[in-house]
Amino acid sequence: MNRRIEKVAVIGSGIMGGGIAALCASAGIKTLLMDIVPFDLKDEERNDPEARNRIVKAGLEATINSKPSLFMDKKNDLQFIETGNLEDDLDKLSDCDWIVEVIVENLKIKQELFSKIEKVIKPGTIISTNTSGLPLNQISEKFSKEMKEHFLGTHFFNPVRYMHLLELIPGENTNPDILKFMADFGEKVLGKGIVWAKDTPNFIGNRIGIQSMVYTMQVMMDMDISIPEVDAVFGTPTGRPKTAAFKTADLVGLDTFKHVADNCYELCPDDKMRDTLKLPDFVSKMVENKWLGNKTKGGFYKKEITPEWKTIRKVINYKTLEYEELKKPELPLLGEVKKAKTLEEKLQLVFYGEEKISQFARKVLTGSLTYSASLIPEISDTIVEIDNAMKWGYNWQKGPFESWDAIGVRKSVERMEKEGAKVPDNIKKMLESGNESFYKKENGKTLYFDFESGTYKEVNFSPNIIILENLKDNNKTVKSNNSCSLIDLGHGVFNIEFHTKMNALNKEIIEMMAEANEYVLKNGIGLVIGNQAPGVPGAFSAGADLSYLLELVKAGKFSDIDKMIAEGHRNVLTAKYAPIPVVAAPYGMTLGGGCEICLAADRIVAHGELYMGLVEIGAGVLPAGGGITNLWRKFIETRPGPVKISDYAAYFIPALMNIAQAKVSTSAAHAYAMGFLGAKDKIVFNKDHLIGEAKKEVLRMAEDGYRPPAKTKIPVMGREAQGMIYANMLNMRDGGYITPHMEFIALKIAYVMSGGDVLQGTLIDEEDMLKLERESFVELLKTENSQKMAEHILKTGKPLFL
Repeated sequence: MNRRIEKVAVIGSGIMGGGIAALCASAGIKTLLMDIVPFDLKDEERNDPEARNRIVKAGLEATINSKPSLFMDKKNDLQFIETGNLEDDLDKLSDCDWIVEVIVENLKIKQELFSKIEKVIKPGTIISTNTSGLPLNQISEKFSKEMKEHFLGTHFFNPVRYMHLLELIPGENTNPDILKFMADFGEKVLGKGIVWAKDTPNFIGNRIGIQSMVYTMQVMMDMDISIPEVDAVFGTPTGRPKTAAFKTADLVGLDTFKHVADNCYELCPDDKMRDTLKLPDFVSKMVENKWLGNKTKGGFYKKEITPEWKTIRKVINYKTLEYEELKKPELPLLGEVKKAKTLEEKLQLVFYGEEKISQFARKVLTGSLTYSASLIPEISDTIVEIDNAMKWGYNWQKGPFESWDAIGVRKSVERMEKEGAKVPDNIKKMLESGNESFYKKENGKTLYFDFESGTYKEVNFSPNIIILENLKDNNKTVKSNNSCSLIDLGHGVFNIEFHTKMNALNKEIIEMMAEANEYVLKNGIGLVIGNQAPGVPGAFSAGADLSYLLELVKAGKFSDIDKMIAEGHRNVLTAKYAPIPVVAAPYGMTLGGGCEICLAADRIVAHGELYMGLVEIGAGVLPAGGGITNLWRKFIETRPGPVKISDYAAYFIPALMNIAQAKVSTSAAHAYAMGFLGAKDKIVFNKDHLIGEAKKEVLRMAEDGYRPPAKTKIPVMGREAQGMIYANMLNMRDGGYITPHMEFIALKIAYVMSGGDVLQGTLIDEEDMLKLERESFVELLKTENSQKMAEHILKTGKPLFL
């Protein structure tokens, strides 16, 4: 059967249901969002469609207004969503290919709903539940054989757009073909990381995540540790999100957190570590008081505004349930952790330290690690599924078993047992057999320890995924320096990967770009520019290395800066007009120079979560790596039909404002609307597929007989555009909307984009426009205000407008 999902129905329009609907709409799938008819209709409202759809309309409105946005491109995506209710519109389910239920966690209500659904659906419709606690076999016990074969659990994580994890839970009778199809659909179309879970309470992610959080609270209270101290250590120092433990709970909502925690405790009566699932009473009292986190403007943390309009951050004292002013914890351990270069080093410092906060962290980590091990094979057959669930669903940099490897399994077990912890038998048996780690590398392959067989097995990655680290382990690096590597992807395609902090561009990367181009000309057919930085969303490249530039500025070496940029321009032009295709594969933060690299490529294959922009004005300069030139060309060359001179202003203003206002896209779809992506560029929903899809694009272009673009002159707007912009800037400055120096930079940007001192309609050489970029960049760097702006953003990460 050639199965496709062309229409989806999401039943339940709350936060999760709205998020699933938004994701499907963002993927271009027709989506029917449904909910119940309000119980409290007045007599005059009973036949009013608007009133009968009040709940689903409110749900959709909340989804539309959510921040951060749950849609990739709200304006475009909403055309794919229609709404309805379960009494008047049930028959609309008859042409849906997948129906996902996201209603209240009540077994009877779910069973009654599915009974109604079964009467109207077409044969072959896939039915799934997003339940996190109710057993699938109970939900489906009254289903027909046909419906049971097409039924499974699809457990998304909030916020749906941003969380990579999708847990798939097979029912007892689910057709294997349906499971395979939904895994492929979830991975390729919705961009999710698939984890196979068993039909156990809270599945994998929430079972381990809730225990970790609840046990953290228990130990915190036992050892008299404050909430800020907990978050200080269980954030970035241990590879957890910046929101750490309690800020994450505020984000999720304490009511949701309590519901899942209570559910886990009630449904796991035989759990050997059940006592670590018991939620402390103070959390229940906070929920009673409606202190639910961000949604109620106060949870574990809150902000207050004084009469003088000063913002004061406060934190709950769990002993008194009163809010106190938040003070940064003074923990010497954090100073040592900050010096550590790798997460492994940080985890070891935290786990083996002797100060009180380390003793606390060691006890919490011991409980979390041993609990994870005790749940195999109950919730999962392998450690891989558990690690992936925690990385993709909770944004941990390392899963429990990867973290255990980082601190040393044998050494940590000895410490755990010395301090009275009970280590699961499967861990002790692994160590007794001489196996010292959960993962290891052999012949360029990643292996994991399988408890059932007592042997190492290969980690099976999706065939759509290319992992650069594995290729490097397999001696596929053909060139490298301290800042980047050239890696053989196979089939004549090579990948240049950056590995500086935030993948910032520096002189070594510029030099390697030229070397890579020369090497691929002799040995391959095309080049991918792609990185695989950890984290969500990560950074393709946060721009140029400002620290290096400022060193040259302080030394007065402006001629060196000019030469470096000129070399970069030569390399860009050489690559652009070489007879090999170059495809950039950006994701996450793609700013400044990172954006410029993409604009210079033949094609862009972008991840859906793309935050792209030319933001140099915030550092007191303008784009000088071809960004202004290539953005202008993209605007006038990728638009449909010939662009007349009279039309230039319509393109010039938005192109200029992208740079002058440092606009950054909120998604790849938004980047397309802004003009950073063109019609030939491609958007990929799954970040893990990015390098593979970029490689395919190179192969397609080569197969089609790639020819480099012809060298053509660039039509510009000249002095006419500058006059128009000058008048606007003067009004903004006089109105106090822009500072004199910002006006000066904006006018420089306009001068470059309009081609300099020429008439409207003049055709200028690409090299001349790049020279304008370079000269203006250096001129700005010579000003005191631009130097102050660059130093400030380097030091604080925030722009300073002078």
